[in-house]
Amino acid sequence: KCYIFFIVVNEFCERFSYYGMRAVLVLYFRYFLRWDDDLATSIYHAFVALCYLTPILGAIVADSWLGKFKTIIYLSIVYAIGQIVMAVSAINDITDANRDGTPDNMAVHVTLAMIGLILIAFGTGGIKPCVSAFGGDQFADHQTRQRSTFFSVFYLCINAGSLLSTLITPILRGQECGIHTQQKCYPLAFGVPAALMVVSLIVFIAGSGMYIKAAPQGNIMLDVCNCIGFAIKNRFRHRSKRYPKREHWLDWANEKYNKLLIAQIKMVLKVLFLYIPLPMFWTLFDQKGSRWTFQATTMDGTFGTLILQPDQMQTVNPILILTLVPIMDRVVYPLIRKCGFNFSPLKRMTVGMFLAAMAFVSAALVQIQIDKTLPVFPSSTESQLKIVNMASSQMEVTISPHDPIVLGSMQASDYMTLPNSTITVSLNTNPPIIKMFPLSERQRHTLIIPADPNTTFDITSKPEQGSNAIRHTFSISNSVKSCTFSKMFRFGAAYTFLIPSTLNLTDNCGASVVEVEDIKPNTVHMALQIPQYFLITAGEVVFSVTGLEFSYSQAPSNMKAVLQAGWLFTVAVGNFIVLIVAELAKLPDQWAEYVLFASLLVAVCIIFSIMAYFYTYINPAEIEAQFMQGDEIDPEDKEKKAIELKSKDFVQQQNEQVGKTKM
Repeated sequence: KCYIFFIVVNEFCERFSYYGMRAVLVLYFRYFLRWDDDLATSIYHAFVALCYLTPILGAIVADSWLGKFKTIIYLSIVYAIGQIVMAVSAINDITDANRDGTPDNMAVHVTLAMIGLILIAFGTGGIKPCVSAFGGDQFADHQTRQRSTFFSVFYLCINAGSLLSTLITPILRGQECGIHTQQKCYPLAFGVPAALMVVSLIVFIAGSGMYIKAAPQGNIMLDVCNCIGFAIKNRFRHRSKRYPKREHWLDWANEKYNKLLIAQIKMVLKVLFLYIPLPMFWTLFDQKGSRWTFQATTMDGTFGTLILQPDQMQTVNPILILTLVPIMDRVVYPLIRKCGFNFSPLKRMTVGMFLAAMAFVSAALVQIQIDKTLPVFPSSTESQLKIVNMASSQMEVTISPHDPIVLGSMQASDYMTLPNSTITVSLNTNPPIIKMFPLSERQRHTLIIPADPNTTFDITSKPEQGSNAIRHTFSISNSVKSCTFSKMFRFGAAYTFLIPSTLNLTDNCGASVVEVEDIKPNTVHMALQIPQYFLITAGEVVFSVTGLEFSYSQAPSNMKAVLQAGWLFTVAVGNFIVLIVAELAKLPDQWAEYVLFASLLVAVCIIFSIMAYFYTYINPAEIEAQFMQGDEIDPEDKEKKAIELKSKDFVQQQNEQVGKTKM
């Protein structure tokens, strides 16, 4: 079936589009829209949460109204429009009337970005449950081998799209582009994913005439919700003591729904109850795209000749997924079984949560090392001053209440912190010079001492976006001769270059250009993030893959969609928790926030382990078979259910594939 190619390519392009846009999103918020770290983190996780809520809506629309094919087409159009709007929102020239490189009306860009993200969330979430199921519809019941091969290739494309996009889009972001001024190229970083989404839509439509398009057959989630709602209302109507109690509160739906459906819902609710603690895992896991990316901007990304962008560190996750999944399945789990340990699915999930908590402990330790290297900037009641002697002779400078500072020619002092808004500077010249200077609070200043001293403002933050370490070459000339001076700029550093009036115009300017390091470069290497990525990915493999496989093994075959919706809902709730903590906690130190999240997950891990201890594993097929022997089920329903049970092995294989990839 050659037309399967269209579905596979469609999924690759869509995943490239989504993960590529998401890789640079938090830096776009921080450095283009100029939001602070907390707001950027909050909006990022609100967007991710919405992406994991909308699949429920997409599944209902596809199964009950439009069908999978039309749902994919319509929502892909919405998706592509959203990506294009995001790319347009990143073009600063559309509101930069004075051409100074800064948008004059940031509200326009924010509005466009929010519209784009909402469209993307409905698009990517809406088609998420449809594409894989639509691909499965292309195979007949007897084509189990071909169907299995399709799902293997399908999920390989998901991981390939994620990996490549997370590598490529940060490189595109790092380029400089613009009509009037050159800025970091966010329009290109968003534009390429938008183009891939358009390609995805075109490719999918190209196979339209060859697809098998199943008609909508109703959505089981609606049946489940209606049954639960009826049971609650019926129980409330019969709350009087004169009505006898029933074994389970869902049994109050017996008057309207058959016992098989009620039994199936009971099994599903038993699993969903175990989902209650799970959002905390996703609270930590999804911060690798927000907090951990911000952490990487304060680190050194030089790997030999390779320069890694801060947002490219996220590629460690898909690389480790592709590595760890087969290692876990073929080496670790069999070895544990041979040692006689009962490493049940719920125990695996508990270990996965603990590994995620340890990942944040590792992140906290890295953050502590980073904090030691960060400069101390002035507080709201202080100013800082550095003195540069540009004179041709040694100079003694006195700034009360500090001791006199002796600076040689072309030398600079360290920054000194001053509590006063006005200072008096005394120079031991002949005659002595005494001069007063106003200082701005929360600002760094440089006092330049030639014949007439004056001050300039310095930057009061680390250079933005964790810019690349690059070499700059300066040409200096006096219209007769010239010289060149070359310097390697390292990550996160700020420099001042002092050029003397007696400059020697020879090779490398006679080594007479003096470099003053205003802000030290990032010295903590990005490689130190690898342990936390390893731990969080190992936790994902043990937790997520096992969690999905366990859930599907404990639920009826026709209830897989309900569990999928419940699982995605835990991801959404987890991201909402990040949003709440980021806005309310306001901890002064980032490492403390990491420790807070790790502590919360350890506490939740303990609660989950207790719940898991009292859980009793079931065989849904046997329970369903018992109810099918009763007379309360219509013969037509029995026949339909028998077909579902017969295909249970295929469904299980398909869902095991789901668990071994990004969602």
